[in-house]
Amino acid sequence: MSSSLKSLSRYSDKNILDISAKKFGIVVSEWNEQVTESLFSGAVETLLMHGAKKENIFRKNVPGSFELSLGAQWLAELEEIDAVICLGCVIQGETRHFDFICDAVAHGITNVALKFNKPVIFGVLTPNTLQQALDRSGGKHGNKGDEAAITAVKMLGF
Repeated sequence: MSSSLKSLSRYSDKNILDISAKKFGIVVSEWNEQVTESLFSGAVETLLMHGAKKENIFRKNVPGSFELSLGAQWLAELEEIDAVICLGCVIQGETRHFDFICDAVAHGITNVALKFNKPVIFGVLTPNTLQQALDRSGGKHGNKGDEAAITAVKMLGF
């Protein structure tokens, strides 16, 4: 969780292995594009900084966060993909739609990881406001994309 006490872009260097031969699939929601593009940039920069090769990072877009689970499944079923990172942003609105979407996405992504026995990372922001999303996608609280990428790296080193 990011707050004034912890940045999403700060992490421990423990359990980081050589990822130069690893292949990463990144599924990006087109909804809230301003936010998700920043998340994607953060994830890619972090992977590259830790030794991933640009040609081993594969991006696929989906219309919204609800579709991240199926996009993740399609990438996870590819034997050559070592880890999948899901990036999205669901901003609280005036209806319960937020609750249903966030719950479905969290469960869906978890189920894909368990089904394919490989890291499938939940890099989905669930803020109350657009400003909170911006603060967590490269703003004052760091970048959830960084956090999602390093989580994938660390899980590969488990």
